[in-house]
Amino acid sequence: MSRSFRVQLALRATATIALALVVISVVSVLGLASVLDRDLDATILNVATIQAASLTDGPLGEMHFHDWELTPAEAESVRDLVRYAQVWQVEGVSLLRSQYMTGDLPLELAYLDRAGAGELVWTDATFQDIPVRVLYFPLERLGELHERHVLQVAAPLSSRNALVSQVGLFLTLLSVGVIASMFAGSWWLAGRAIRPVHEVIDQAEEIGAKSLERRIQAYADTREYRRLVDVLNTMLSRIESAFEGQRQFTADASHELRSPLTAMRGELELALRRDRDAPEYRRVLGSTLEEVVRLSRITEDLLTLARSDSGVLLTRPEPVEVAGIVDRVIEKLRGPAAAKGLEVEQSMVGDTTAEVDPVLLGQVVWNLVDNAIRFTPRGGRIRVTAQGSDGHVDLAVEDSGPGFPEDRVDRVFDRFFQADPARSRSEEAPGTGLGLAIVKGVAEAHGGEVDATNLPGGGARVAVRFPRHSAVKG
Repeated sequence: MSRSFRVQLALRATATIALALVVISVVSVLGLASVLDRDLDATILNVATIQAASLTDGPLGEMHFHDWELTPAEAESVRDLVRYAQVWQVEGVSLLRSQYMTGDLPLELAYLDRAGAGELVWTDATFQDIPVRVLYFPLERLGELHERHVLQVAAPLSSRNALVSQVGLFLTLLSVGVIASMFAGSWWLAGRAIRPVHEVIDQAEEIGAKSLERRIQAYADTREYRRLVDVLNTMLSRIESAFEGQRQFTADASHELRSPLTAMRGELELALRRDRDAPEYRRVLGSTLEEVVRLSRITEDLLTLARSDSGVLLTRPEPVEVAGIVDRVIEKLRGPAAAKGLEVEQSMVGDTTAEVDPVLLGQVVWNLVDNAIRFTPRGGRIRVTAQGSDGHVDLAVEDSGPGFPEDRVDRVFDRFFQADPARSRSEEAPGTGLGLAIVKGVAEAHGGEVDATNLPGGGARVAVRFPRHSAVKG
């Protein structure tokens, strides 16, 4: 299930900060506790050393503590500062304890034995319902008279624990406040960050097939959002252009298909109005057949273009001698060229072998030469060249016709483009306006390029470049 980007951003930012605060708080509390424990142990050890020295300063081994002279009320008020002390025999017999102690310190015989053997032993315990830190200090270090004696010193942990708890509570409250503030801030920031996106979405949803001329005007104050708006507007421009081109293509295709159908219908209706002799029926059938052939050619061309547009124009590349294809196509078109008195020249330079679909290549050459024949005046000249280079084979067809209109050269590869619409329906040039569009589609299907220019001395030149090794496999 998809979730709101705003929610995800706020939660992830808050979770990151929360994790960081938890780590910092835990480390801080543990660090504080470690520092306090180290200082407390140092204090207890100092107290134990001082008390041990005072205990053993008697020449005959007698022992006594140097306690503060405090009233019971004063002793109670400084209870957390009191360091409790008691002397034991290693057998567990209490010999002496501090002045204000009313009971023995908690004793662990195992620790007492270890201290009696000369080891400093640390432990935690509870004394009079108060947690204490305890040190077992061997008095044998101060003379043979005390080799069986152990000094036990304890200090309350109440202040230490209270300070650690207070710091922990403070850090917890601080973390909760920061996390809540972070979530609110992230929520607000995410809302501001995605507001332009909602504006873009709202405006984009209002753009339909009948309003493709509209553009997104959403306000965006960052470079990334401005780029997004620019990209979307550029895409809308391309969609509008493609939509308009498709609309024009549909209209032109309908017109081109309607013309032969209308001619066929007129001929057939005229023939059926009354009985006619065989020659008249043959004339009508011949005229209808011409229109059927023309309709079939338009349909095939439209199918080729549709496949090219959808990217499924099937190509079967194989090593082909382009010059050989050119020779065969020109041989087939010499009849129409001779009928107009046109001179057709050929020039083949270098190795013209390339990986192309021979059928589609033949269609390209046919369209180019047939187009030149139709638009070259009687007695004119056509030149077909194929030249091989390191990575390409260039095919070009030049004619001495009127050339392309200077203001429409960039449109010669558009569908149903007619350089001279008045001539497009004449007997001399009955074209469909799809030939050069097919040339471009086939070239691009092979990873090639096309170009159309006017020659300086008059006439037109259409060139196609095929890579030697096909960039697209069928």
